[in-house]
Amino acid sequence: MAESSGLIACALLPRFELVVSAGGRTELLGVPVAIAPEPGGQQLGAVSAAAEAFGVSPGMRLGEALARCRRLTLIPPDPAGVQERWELMLVALEAIGAAVESLRPGLVCFDVRGLLRLYGGTDAVLLAARRALAAPARFGVASTRFAALAAASRARTRQPLVLSGDPRRTREFLAPMPVELLREGAVDPGLRLLVEPLQRLGIRTLGQLAGLPRAAVADRFGRPGLHARELALGGDLPLRPREAGELVRESLELPESTSGQQLERAVGLLVDRLLARHERRGRTLRAVVLSAALVERGGTWRQLVAFRESLSDPVRMRLALTPRLQLLPAPVQTLALAVERFGPPTSDQRALLEEPSRARVARLREAVRQVRAGAGPDAALRVLQIDPSSRFPERRSILAPFER
Repeated sequence: MAESSGLIACALLPRFELVVSAGGRTELLGVPVAIAPEPGGQQLGAVSAAAEAFGVSPGMRLGEALARCRRLTLIPPDPAGVQERWELMLVALEAIGAAVESLRPGLVCFDVRGLLRLYGGTDAVLLAARRALAAPARFGVASTRFAALAAASRARTRQPLVLSGDPRRTREFLAPMPVELLREGAVDPGLRLLVEPLQRLGIRTLGQLAGLPRAAVADRFGRPGLHARELALGGDLPLRPREAGELVRESLELPESTSGQQLERAVGLLVDRLLARHERRGRTLRAVVLSAALVERGGTWRQLVAFRESLSDPVRMRLALTPRLQLLPAPVQTLALAVERFGPPTSDQRALLEEPSRARVARLREAVRQVRAGAGPDAALRVLQIDPSSRFPERRSILAPFER
């Protein structure tokens, strides 16, 4: 691992998940509050500063947290809302020309060098990024990703901390930092598991970690230990910016008395709508996100579904998505389906001898495509039975995009 010669900016939004899950109720952040465990789990999410004063920390078991702070307020998790809000912020940063690498919701890095001539200096770039985020953020700038994160953790909201590119000064700045910083900026999941063993051995700061012999670290901790030591010495891997994508999402509001059969048909409707979007441009879907707004316990539910291969077949997509509905912890108010990653375009290879039925289907697909191109996506629809036994006529069936 070599020292990077770039100019990396890091934007840190403290307690981002807690702020989004609180739904704008900023008064909750001044009292002991934490994100409740996920359904079936026992570990807390993000916690407020008032809760940390009682010794409550993220990842702590619920029973231990309540024993330390009886006045602890729990709010339901909102993973879908957090991810949607963070995606909008990443798109806003990409709109100013930044190639971003998202480490987690609330923490993003990008290279400043390509934007210096566009905006006229580092301060102007950070100002444009602050306006794009439209939220209180701490900015740090350094020659590596990890050093920029360390600078952002010490910066103030409107006072960015910029480190010089001198490797010696970078190491001096990192030396008094706690080893818990490895958990925040870990690209490798093994670094998160390394923090607790280091603390048990009495290694509290990055300077103590950097002072250990390389052979001893490799013998005791293996490759994650060597990676952590290089980070403490001021080195890091190059940035891996994500490919700029587009948000393609469909949602459907459901009645509170939604049954399993209705949910399955709602998923089928969302799949048809998603495949009919013009933003797809004939591409297949490699991964999608199935999310829901819950009724009883509040909050949201989110499930990432990665297909074994890129798909554009609605039947196979329904077969992959329907079993995930059994993981819903409560009745659903709103069901949504979004594209996480596109695949290659659908191949159109013709057979040597076409069967009459396939030829008719191909002509029908082409006719539907031309009708939609001329009259819009709602020009060719079909009737989808949602709840045939319902007493309300508007719940019995619904119009859905025609399957091509």
